[in-house]
Amino acid sequence: VELGVNHIDTAAFYFSPLRSANELINSALAPYPDDLVIVTKIGPGRDPWGEWTNRARPDQLRGQVEENLRQLGRDHLDVVNLRVMQGQTSIAEHVGALADLRQAGLIRHLGVSGVTPELLAEAQSTAPVVCVQNRYGIGASSTEHEFAEACGRHGVAFVPFFTIAGEGRGAGVVGTENADVLDVAEAHGATAAQVRLAWALQRGPHVLVIPGTGDPDHVAANVAAAALRLTDDEMTRLTASTRP
Repeated sequence: VELGVNHIDTAAFYFSPLRSANELINSALAPYPDDLVIVTKIGPGRDPWGEWTNRARPDQLRGQVEENLRQLGRDHLDVVNLRVMQGQTSIAEHVGALADLRQAGLIRHLGVSGVTPELLAEAQSTAPVVCVQNRYGIGASSTEHEFAEACGRHGVAFVPFFTIAGEGRGAGVVGTENADVLDVAEAHGATAAQVRLAWALQRGPHVLVIPGTGDPDHVAANVAAAALRLTDDEMTRLTASTRP
C-alpha cells in the first residue's frame, strides 16, 4: 500500500498454520484507506487442518462471505469472485446466491475465477460481472489470448494469476526461463518476472496483475514492473511465444 498498490487479492482459504491472509491484511492495514479495493474469493474451502473440501453449495456461500467479513473486519466486501472448480458445468445458482448477497449490501461487486467464455456468459445472464480471474501469462494459447481480449471489449476487468509462475503455479517459478523473455529482460535491464508482469499489464487497460510474494524486495520489484514499457515488436514476440 505504501508503494501505491490499491488492489489486494485474498481469500479466507489462504492461510498458514499461524494465521489467515485476511487476518494479516486486517492487522496490517485496518482502518483501511478509502481507495483500497480488497478482492476475495469463495467457492472452495479448507478445513481447520488445511485440507481442501468440496465446493460450497449456493446456500453455503453466505457463510463463506461472512467468514471473509469477520476475518477482514469489514461490513462489506468490495468484490467477491466465485472460484469455479474443475468439472463445474453451471454456475447460475451460485451467481444468483451472490447476487442476493449483493442486494443485501454484503457485497458490492461480483467476479468469477477459473471460467470459460461460456460460464462467463452464464454468469452475466444472472448478474453483472465486473472481473474475471484466470490463469494467464506469456505462453498462453490463442484461445486464452482471445478470451483476455474479449473481456476488455465487454468492459470486464481481466485479472490473471500465475503470470510469473506459469507452469509452476503455486510452487513458483520452475524450470528454464523462456528465451524470448530473457532476451527482452536483458534489453531493458530488468528481471524475467518484471517482463512477464509488464507484458500482462500492456495487454490492455482492463488487465491487472496479482503476483504473490512474501519478500518485500520482490514486492518493490513487482510494482516497478508497471513502469517498464515494452515496444510493440517485443509485445508481439512475447505474445506469440509458446509454453516450453
